[in-house]
Amino acid sequence: MIAVVAYGAGNVTSVQRALERLGRESVVTGDPAAVEAAERVIVPGVGHFSATGALAANGLSGAIERRIAEGTPVLGICLGMQWLFEASDEDPEQPGLGAFWGRCRAFPATVKSPQVGWDQMQISARSRLLRGLPSGTFAYFTHGYYAPLVGETVARCDHGAPHTAVVERSNLFGTQFHPEKSADAGLAILENFCTC
Repeated sequence: MIAVVAYGAGNVTSVQRALERLGRESVVTGDPAAVEAAERVIVPGVGHFSATGALAANGLSGAIERRIAEGTPVLGICLGMQWLFEASDEDPEQPGLGAFWGRCRAFPATVKSPQVGWDQMQISARSRLLRGLPSGTFAYFTHGYYAPLVGETVARCDHGAPHTAVVERSNLFGTQFHPEKSADAGLAILENFCTC
């Protein structure tokens, strides 16, 4: 069973429908006990970084952190990926999980922000999440803030500034884009997550 974490800031229905298309069983939940019992965990998210405060307030961040430590595959999507970093300039007072180094920044005024639409990923390292996908694969993005390039970045984009499109370390994964809205490539990524 895959737990799709509901904390008031996600397109959880789209994620669940994509998993259904793959024949994968999932539950949308805001219950830390259900997260603790799941075989895999997805943390989606759309909106302002302050919304991630609900993860701590509801006991979900602790449950997710324990699952990561136990080796359970965990995937953060869009805002969910940014939450895996230390912080975001979008809400400097709200801490992230800190699983990855660095803070998320706003796009410069020289480019359209938020970025909404398709962009190409430049795959720069071997990745279980991106298995079978070539560099240059398009994915669907919608974000006004971006995560920095870090040692665990396996794919990047360059809209406004070089930034992380996919981050991966052991059982922990993050995508800045929405795989559930990224057509066949996105379904392949979700299937890779389900089998890693």
